[in-house]
Amino acid sequence: MLDSKLLRSNLQDVADRLASRGFALDVARIEALEEQRKTVQTRTEQLQAERNARSKSIGQAKQRGEDIAPLMADVERMGNELTSGKAELESIQGELDSILFGIPNLPHESVPLGEDEDGNVEVRRWGTPASFDFPIKDHVALGETHGWLDFETAAKLSGARFALLRGPIARLHRALAQFMINLHTGEHGYEEAYTPYLVQAPALVGTSQLPKFEEDLFKITREGEADLYLIPTAEVSLTNIVAGEILDPKQLPLKFVAHTPCFRSEAGASGRDTRGMIRQHQFDKVEMVQVVEPSTSMDALEGLTANAEKVLQLLQLPYRVLALCTGDMGFSALKTYDLEVWVPSQDKYREISSCSNCGDFQARRMQARFRNPETGKPELVHTLNGSGLAVGRTLVAVLENYQQADGSIRVPDVLKPYMGGVEVIG
Repeated sequence: MLDSKLLRSNLQDVADRLASRGFALDVARIEALEEQRKTVQTRTEQLQAERNARSKSIGQAKQRGEDIAPLMADVERMGNELTSGKAELESIQGELDSILFGIPNLPHESVPLGEDEDGNVEVRRWGTPASFDFPIKDHVALGETHGWLDFETAAKLSGARFALLRGPIARLHRALAQFMINLHTGEHGYEEAYTPYLVQAPALVGTSQLPKFEEDLFKITREGEADLYLIPTAEVSLTNIVAGEILDPKQLPLKFVAHTPCFRSEAGASGRDTRGMIRQHQFDKVEMVQVVEPSTSMDALEGLTANAEKVLQLLQLPYRVLALCTGDMGFSALKTYDLEVWVPSQDKYREISSCSNCGDFQARRMQARFRNPETGKPELVHTLNGSGLAVGRTLVAVLENYQQADGSIRVPDVLKPYMGGVEVIG
């Protein structure tokens, strides 16, 4: 979340910057609450001082043999007023905190201005989409040819937006994840982690999915115990490794990677990408997270994005990189690059990775800090995350870009060791 001091000192500037990403900050309400808070706090502090003085005078009056009943009554009245004032302060602060938790991150000055995805700016492209001299099939048709991609059985088991993978396609899916993990740990310097798939609410508050995006989550309610949520991404569990910690600066940067299933209700995606594996309730992802010293985070974003790009380059899949505009960035991000891979059946690029620098936005929620070696004082770290890559969408891209006229699929060279040397499936 944003620094509350920033809101108090530069409220209109914050509102103007948030407006660039389509967020209307209720300036009048915040100003009214802040004025109310100051008034109540001043009155409460005065009452506390008066009560302390009156309590002291009770002892002096006793020594002089005076009637202390009026003083005692006064102290009791002030105590009741103090209790009421503190409750009012808590109520005001609670509303301010609620507003604060609903405010997105401020965009970095380098982020292009725009209202929606039409304002995104293409940064670069890699590779050239292949030309096919036969009718292109989409991944659904390719996968269903031999019964290796089965949506009907998945729907019988779990309903819509699930997929059942079998045989060579299931193996190809696993090969992709293993290849990605090995690349990021072996060449990019990430530490592999195996994380819980179920987390408690504070972890999701820390990475900003709660309270704003609860409808997108799958929740498990337990009687007498804390509710659990299925992770929407390993970003949640990986980033929260440092929640509540004060890190030694020598530990930074921390670089974590994990392969996990991800679970999303897709509450706002009704009617979108209903065919195939593009938008699922359950999907696998290899997630990269970095925790860095603040002055290095923009450079770290470039490196993180390059790590994700390397996966596509080695798979020889054409892609492009977009700098997201202010109106299309995620809630926690101050700057984001999207990677979009070429999908032949759709004749367009589709998102396969989103790489974001969140600055200290998540760290403030998690109270994740490092000890500044120059001042010796704790300061907030910066956190970054990115898909390296979404495994199911990468499978879609491989199936479609490597398809042959007879419906078989050539195996990308880098995946052959993971496929037992098999060169073609189907």
